[in-house]
Amino acid sequence: MNNLRKYGDSPFKAAVVHGGPGAPGEMAPVARELSSVRGVLEPLQAAATLEGQVHELRDVLEKNGELPVILLGFSWGAILSFILAARYPPVVGKLILIGSGVYEEKYAVNITGTRLSRLGEAEREKALALMRYLDDPVADKNTPMARLGELIAKADAYDPLSHDSELLECQYDIFQGVWEQASKLRSSGKLLKLGKRIRCPVVAVHGDYDPHPYEGVKEPLSRVLKDFRFILLEKCGHRPWLERGARDRFYEILKNEII
Repeated sequence: MNNLRKYGDSPFKAAVVHGGPGAPGEMAPVARELSSVRGVLEPLQAAATLEGQVHELRDVLEKNGELPVILLGFSWGAILSFILAARYPPVVGKLILIGSGVYEEKYAVNITGTRLSRLGEAEREKALALMRYLDDPVADKNTPMARLGELIAKADAYDPLSHDSELLECQYDIFQGVWEQASKLRSSGKLLKLGKRIRCPVVAVHGDYDPHPYEGVKEPLSRVLKDFRFILLEKCGHRPWLERGARDRFYEILKNEII
């Protein structure tokens, strides 16, 4: 898999960072839409460690972007972008966090429960069975992870538009390797402390129906960031670009932020 896709014309001043970890390709629709106003990079993370993904992203931006770049991270990609901006301030000129994961452990405890509660009984049982299967030492975990991802995406959405998935492949090994380390970073409090090292403006855009509670983004980051704005989108789930009632407002916000 090529680790970079480009949209629009040079100079590439903006970059979108996908979630997962291990979910490359899902930010393609956002990159295409934003390329009407700015050249956009779409890095596709392939490293299987947290440190590897940080260095991988930095290298792609330094080699292909016009520094400092405007970094738009989604979900896990928001946290990865947050870490990068803290460790390498000259690389990032603005940070936009879309549907970010939460920054303190206490806000994460009900995320899975919220998702499961939004599924019907049969779908909930299927999701739980897939979770148990992923805990077993089986050879192929990419396929069940993809099936679980489809159920989670359904639970994450408020009123989704019809769309085709642009996820290139589900990568369980990357998810497991990276998220285990990232979770420890968050639970230790070190993730949030990194925010004190971020120099650039930070904007968080979050749906009010996102199972990641917006308080877990807004409240912690308000305490540590010097230049922080939070925008809550109504009737919007985890992926604003797929939400019927929020898509237009979402793109209006992003285009204004990257011009």
